[in-house]
Amino acid sequence: MARLLLRSWSRGLAVGPGAPCRPLSTGFEPSQYLQRSIVPTMHYQDSLPRLPIPKLEDTIRRYLSAQKPLLDDSQFRKTEQLCKSFETGIGKELHEQLVAQDKQNKHTSYISGPWFDMYLTARDPVVLNFNPFMSFDPDPKSEYNDQLIRATNMTVSALRFLKTLRADLLEPEVFHLNPAKSDTDTFKRFIRFVPSFLSWYGAYLVNAYPLDMSQYYRLFNSTRLPRPHRDELFTDDKARHLLVLRKGHFYIFDVLDQDGNIVSASEIQAHLKYILSDNSPAPEFPLSYLTSENRDIWAELRQKLVSGGNKETLRKVDSAVFCLCLDDFPIKDFVHLSHSMLHGDGTNRWFDKSFNLIIAKDGTAAIHFEHAWGDGVAVLRFFNEVFKDSTQAPAITPQSQPASTDSSVAIQKLNFKLSDALKTGISIAKEKFDATVKTLTIDYIQFQRGGREFLKKQKLSPDSMAQLAFQMAFLRQYGQTVATYESCSTAAFKHGRTEAIRPASIFTKRCSEAFVREPSKHSAGELQQMMAKCSTYHNQLTREAAMGQGFDRHLFALRYLAAAKGISMPELFLDPAYRQINHNILSTSTLNSPAVSIGCFAPVVSDGLGIAYAVQDGWIGCNVSTYQGRDAREFLQCVEKALEDMFDALEGKPIKS
Repeated sequence: MARLLLRSWSRGLAVGPGAPCRPLSTGFEPSQYLQRSIVPTMHYQDSLPRLPIPKLEDTIRRYLSAQKPLLDDSQFRKTEQLCKSFETGIGKELHEQLVAQDKQNKHTSYISGPWFDMYLTARDPVVLNFNPFMSFDPDPKSEYNDQLIRATNMTVSALRFLKTLRADLLEPEVFHLNPAKSDTDTFKRFIRFVPSFLSWYGAYLVNAYPLDMSQYYRLFNSTRLPRPHRDELFTDDKARHLLVLRKGHFYIFDVLDQDGNIVSASEIQAHLKYILSDNSPAPEFPLSYLTSENRDIWAELRQKLVSGGNKETLRKVDSAVFCLCLDDFPIKDFVHLSHSMLHGDGTNRWFDKSFNLIIAKDGTAAIHFEHAWGDGVAVLRFFNEVFKDSTQAPAITPQSQPASTDSSVAIQKLNFKLSDALKTGISIAKEKFDATVKTLTIDYIQFQRGGREFLKKQKLSPDSMAQLAFQMAFLRQYGQTVATYESCSTAAFKHGRTEAIRPASIFTKRCSEAFVREPSKHSAGELQQMMAKCSTYHNQLTREAAMGQGFDRHLFALRYLAAAKGISMPELFLDPAYRQINHNILSTSTLNSPAVSIGCFAPVVSDGLGIAYAVQDGWIGCNVSTYQGRDAREFLQCVEKALEDMFDALEGKPIKS
């Protein structure tokens, strides 16, 4: 999930003299839309700057800097030599070819194609290996957290988002450095008349940075289809039905009428109430397990489903506006929430859908999303808008009555014809899923002593201090510094995806060793200076990554190009140090939004940790997943100890051993 360099700012309904001139077939009905943006949604898209390809010498320098804390002197010298040979030899040739190829493809970015390929050719199951989740805060009005009420309100808000997006009425996604100048009706009325091929430059003049929105159309009516060797992203934006899963059963009903209008909220409420009252036992062979399988196995089984008379039924699943999952149990705590929303029991999710909106019995809600089609930028915007709309302008209230309609006619319960081979396939998929899930541990802490506000007063980057705490914790627990990855969005560029920040540095290693191994040898002032150096360097890495000036994506693209051209793999990519730095034992991601309660993803390697974290004004939250062989609870205790020590040092107190 991308580290998002953007803020959540309130987006009110823009009406009045600044209303757009774009015609709407059915007129503007406020209840059908989230907002009415003065500036068309895609106004900036054509003029977005292109993702730069870094200079090869800069990439090599940054790569070696990231390797320095991970290698001993002899390993580093060997890697340094391989880098020099690469830079003046095959690497130079590949870089020149990449630049030439990029010049011929100005409509996109150099990373977009390879990145889609990376996701879609991966044969590992999407669940745990790729799909993350984000959970919503509860509705501030407790009576609105009833499962039926929240499911209805969130469904209507999601449909309002869809309609607003497709009508070009959704506010463009913009990172405002000076919102007093750029996030105003006056500026918007001006910029909407600037031609779209120039509009980005107009925003740039007032320190506003429009972000790429090319992924948004895949939010709805979209599914990742399993295919042999390489999956396919499928979208059918003509479909008008919602897919609802409950107890492993599949239901569909239309949520948009023939004119594209959202059906009445009371009708949606009635249909969801009907589904929640269905007492059918869970199916003996829940089809959803197949979406948790190895992609080639699932592709083969899907072909059997299609040839066995299920083609149209599968089409209804794939083309549905989105998948709403209604769970039959309440959430006990954050750990239970994480397990439920990240993987569940495998029966009540369609892991291939662009997103699953999951609502538990007690109204706890989350978005679980497939990652190939897009990154956190689009999902977080959707997430924030749905939370805001469903809590501030709910479609129904606790007093609302469902419509008097015959739901048994409006709802279609999907039935699949399953051969013995498919039943066996489902049983095997279930066994594998259950066995994998059993090995996953998730644990959570909330450090209450302080957070963003306190750290900013110390002139330290809050994100850098969280990352330093992870380095200190791993050193304390395992005695070493390892490959660490923090995702950063490059959505400021056309078709940007993500870049990696490499938080493990010579500065964090030095600082961690001082705190963990020899705290008594350093005064609080010396420790503060080390922390300040970590913060300064981390800020530099973050800025570089956000501007497309990391090293990971560049090297990835060069390696991809070598493979595509059939060139023998350059030695740099065969170096054990290259494999090691890409074996990310600490995979980290942060999301800051007032609507997000917690997020989680599984480790990206079998001996790794998946660290989802948030630095809020008064606290720091950390949700960690591990497989067998790593201890999440112990790691979090070490994180807590690291944060305590850092706060002590910042307050001038001695470090407790």
